[in-house]
Amino acid sequence: MSMAVVGLVAGMALGFAGYFGGFGAFLLVAALGAVGFVLGRFLDGDLEPGEFFRGRERGDRRR
Repeated sequence: MSMAVVGLVAGMALGFAGYFGGFGAFLLVAALGAVGFVLGRFLDGDLEPGEFFRGRERGDRRR
Protein backbone atom coordinates (compact mmCIF):
# COMPACT_ATOMS: atom_id res chain seq x y z
CA MET A 1 0.00 0.00 0.00
CA SER A 2 1.41 3.39 -0.91
CA MET A 3 2.05 6.07 1.69
CA ALA A 4 -0.59 8.28 0.05
CA VAL A 5 -3.26 5.64 0.66
CA VAL A 6 -2.08 5.11 4.22
CA GLY A 7 -2.26 8.86 4.82
CA LEU A 8 -5.73 9.00 3.30
CA VAL A 9 -7.00 6.19 5.53
CA ALA A 10 -5.42 7.73 8.63
CA GLY A 11 -6.93 11.12 7.81
CA MET A 12 -10.35 9.62 7.29
CA ALA A 13 -10.14 7.70 10.58
CA LEU A 14 -9.18 10.88 12.43
CA GLY A 15 -11.98 12.80 10.70
CA PHE A 16 -14.60 10.23 11.66
CA ALA A 17 -13.32 10.08 15.24
CA GLY A 18 -13.41 13.86 15.52
CA TYR A 19 -16.87 14.14 13.99
CA PHE A 20 -18.60 11.33 15.88
CA GLY A 21 -16.61 11.20 19.10
CA GLY A 22 -15.45 14.75 19.67
CA PHE A 23 -12.01 16.11 20.33
CA GLY A 24 -11.13 13.48 22.97
CA ALA A 25 -11.75 10.66 20.52
CA PHE A 26 -9.71 12.53 17.91
CA LEU A 27 -6.74 12.72 20.29
CA LEU A 28 -7.11 9.06 21.29
CA VAL A 29 -7.13 7.90 17.66
CA ALA A 30 -4.15 10.12 16.85
CA ALA A 31 -2.14 8.80 19.83
CA LEU A 32 -2.95 5.16 19.09
CA GLY A 33 -2.09 5.73 15.44
CA ALA A 34 1.32 7.09 16.44
CA VAL A 35 1.93 4.07 18.70
CA GLY A 36 0.90 1.73 15.89
CA PHE A 37 3.19 3.52 13.47
CA VAL A 38 6.20 3.17 15.79
CA LEU A 39 5.42 -0.49 16.50
CA GLY A 40 5.03 -1.18 12.78
CA ARG A 41 8.38 0.44 12.01
CA PHE A 42 9.95 -1.59 14.83
CA LEU A 43 8.49 -4.87 13.55
CA ASP A 44 9.60 -4.08 10.00
CA GLY A 45 13.15 -3.66 11.27
CA ASP A 46 13.39 0.06 10.48
CA LEU A 47 13.86 1.00 14.15
CA GLU A 48 16.05 -0.47 16.85
CA PRO A 49 15.00 -0.39 20.52
CA GLY A 50 18.29 1.25 21.52
CA GLU A 51 17.52 4.30 19.35
CA PHE A 52 14.99 5.48 21.92
CA PHE A 53 17.34 5.20 24.90
CA ARG A 54 20.67 6.32 23.49
CA GLY A 55 21.90 9.81 24.24
CA ARG A 56 22.70 12.21 21.45
CA GLU A 57 26.27 12.00 20.29
CA ARG A 58 28.15 15.27 20.21
CA GLY A 59 31.22 15.98 18.18
CA ASP A 60 32.65 18.28 20.87
CA ARG A 61 33.14 16.57 24.24
CA ARG A 62 34.97 19.46 25.94
CA ARG A 63 33.41 21.23 28.92
